[in-house]
Amino acid sequence: PGAMSQAVSEEIPQEQGEGGSRRSSWGLLVTAGVGGTLVALYAVATPFVTPALRKVCLPFVPATAAQIQNVLKMLENRSGSVVDIGSGDGRIVIAAAKKGFQAVGYELNPWLVWYSRYRAWRDGVHQNTKFYISDLWKVSFSHYTNVVVFGVPQMMPQLEKKLEDELECNARIIACRFPFPCWIPDHTTGEGIDTVWAYDLKHSRGCETKSLEITPETES
Repeated sequence: PGAMSQAVSEEIPQEQGEGGSRRSSWGLLVTAGVGGTLVALYAVATPFVTPALRKVCLPFVPATAAQIQNVLKMLENRSGSVVDIGSGDGRIVIAAAKKGFQAVGYELNPWLVWYSRYRAWRDGVHQNTKFYISDLWKVSFSHYTNVVVFGVPQMMPQLEKKLEDELECNARIIACRFPFPCWIPDHTTGEGIDTVWAYDLKHSRGCETKSLEITPETES
């Protein structure tokens, strides 16, 4: 009996040691899994959060179907290229490309740019679209004829000045959700959050050219 008792006492710690080792392995796996998940979440979330930490941020809020239709209405009978400032997931750019425009989007979030490129390829308009990962304040929009902006109130005064300095007189600026503070819109459509304002720069800047009127000579 004494020998059996000793053997049992020797086996118990060994089993406990094996259980503790298994629990330790599972703990390491769980820790590694949680750590990997947090790293992945950080990689995905950082491009979304970083713009919000800027002095003037342009958060991603998907355009509604009504907003897209209102933007397209403001592009009717327009020619030239279209650029969407803060293009998000590319909805406006893709919709404009489907209407025959060469459309470009600028977006700071790389995940949204890659997704936009995928959507353009999926919808068969990738040849008429381009998406760039860029800060809008570091880009010149001087060669674009039609500009779409989904802005926030804090950025509109500064953006108004930037566009007025860069764009040609034949440009049209289409603002969604929030109007520009100083310009008077030439056209407005929609209501509530779906309201869209269109500004023809030739009117806002006062550079509209008038055709010369030729008065026929009257016989005396």
